[in-house]
Amino acid sequence: MKTFKIVSILLMYPESDWLSALPEMHAALVDEAGVNGNAATRLAPLFDLLNESELIALQENYVATFDRNPSHSLHLFEHIHGESRDRGSAMIDLLEEYWKYDFDASASELPDYVPLFLEFLSLLPAREALELLGDAVHVLAAIGRKLDANGSPYATAFQLLEALSPVTAQELVEPPVRDMDEAMEMFGPSADGVEPLMNPGPQVAVMQMPVSRRQAAAPTH
Repeated sequence: MKTFKIVSILLMYPESDWLSALPEMHAALVDEAGVNGNAATRLAPLFDLLNESELIALQENYVATFDRNPSHSLHLFEHIHGESRDRGSAMIDLLEEYWKYDFDASASELPDYVPLFLEFLSLLPAREALELLGDAVHVLAAIGRKLDANGSPYATAFQLLEALSPVTAQELVEPPVRDMDEAMEMFGPSADGVEPLMNPGPQVAVMQMPVSRRQAAAPTH
């Protein structure tokens, strides 16, 4: 569904190039209204924010919402495993899911970045995409609830994903969350060149979900 690709873009750091395409994205959502849960209507508050705000204000709001508030992190496994070794094991499982469909996940973001996950879903047949969405919906819904509690229009994107899921979202028991600088240090190479991400450690039960990674962007002045 194009809807997944559009939601992926809407959750990315605001840039003038894709903001100029908002009318086309809205029209594409309307075209898929029969299968996307009337996404254009559900996402109206977010479209209003993006259409009516200056670029610098949107960028500052994005950074405050996602980069400076770990409870809104767009890295799904951070909400399940924190920065423990278990997250590395889950990353490997996710990358294998991407590779199974020949999806190029060699972006600058970690594999569990929400927009990357949604881009992946947009390339799959609808049945498979919804099945994988159901695996991730528990985390997506948790992020949406926190955004909604803080009055953020971005909550509508996660509420839409929850509505599309064939699985009812369950409450998460969340680990302590550390900031993304620590995460990048953990998943980067050690002094001897070993990649911690490629050493999953003890085998644990992890959620099987295609997830994504996100860009820690700073506002421009």
